[in-house]
Amino acid sequence: MNKITKFRGVVVPLVTPTTTYGGVDFAALRRLIEFQIAGGIEGLLLLGTTGEGPCVPHSSWLLLVERAVAIARERLQVYVNVTEQSFLDTITTAQNVFAMGADAIVALPPFYFPPRPTELTAWFRALLDASPGPVLLYNIPMTTRVSIPLDVIGELVGHPRLVGLKDSENDAQRHAELLRRFGGRPDCSLFCGVGALMAQDLKSGMDGIVPSVGNLIPDVCHRLCAATQKGDWTEATQHADCMNAVAALYQKDRTLAQSLAAIKGLLHLRGLCSPAVFPPLLPLSAPELESLRGEAEKLDLALPTDVELLPSGKDALAVA
Repeated sequence: MNKITKFRGVVVPLVTPTTTYGGVDFAALRRLIEFQIAGGIEGLLLLGTTGEGPCVPHSSWLLLVERAVAIARERLQVYVNVTEQSFLDTITTAQNVFAMGADAIVALPPFYFPPRPTELTAWFRALLDASPGPVLLYNIPMTTRVSIPLDVIGELVGHPRLVGLKDSENDAQRHAELLRRFGGRPDCSLFCGVGALMAQDLKSGMDGIVPSVGNLIPDVCHRLCAATQKGDWTEATQHADCMNAVAALYQKDRTLAQSLAAIKGLLHLRGLCSPAVFPPLLPLSAPELESLRGEAEKLDLALPTDVELLPSGKDALAVA
């Protein structure tokens, strides 16, 4: 069982860098992780929504986790989305990622057959009972079309392997009620996954945030959390405004899939990974990328980072 009793801070849902041929680009993975470490964040979420988890070939999942854990070298907590529609496959994946050194798994609700609350409670309880380590529930009805009821969470809180919830449902009232019912517990970490609500949720007592924009500006996300911890709401607002402005570069007037292609385009402009995405997503066209470059330059984002760039063909571990 993982010894961490409270998870908190900035957990960035890392993009999954891919090669032209659809494999994981491990050299780019190292660049991305080192960039995150330099930004001062606390953790990474692998194979989540921003990481195109459902689109990444299963044959690459475990190797990706193994390499990410090795690169992080205990400098970051590593969370891994393990959700499958098959319960037994979910458990098998959980066992494998914990064996590779992951700190926690992240679990979506099953969604192909939308569950009733009683079924959802039974699914999560069985997962918690069988998991070898800490479990963070993940609520994101935008993609699953299933919202985890707060009463279901109430049934599960207190289980020794449940360490908290990441809530990406864009509902301020739900988040306020979530905090009222479960905030401040030593055994339940609450993370906000909605950019527009992050500053307010931190001010109200949430333990951390899971910002996709952290892929681009992890340092600013870290400073937002630091400012809220010391009660400097003026500084926190400034950092939140910066995060929202950068997020708008890849989110405004785009679908979720298009925004994932755009964030990889921005990371490409920063010299961190290629703009390639996993099918069925499509990368930005050359004109779209150039247009994005112009917008990014206004925010000083279309510039290479100072992270050491590795030869594109080399394996991350081979040069570690």
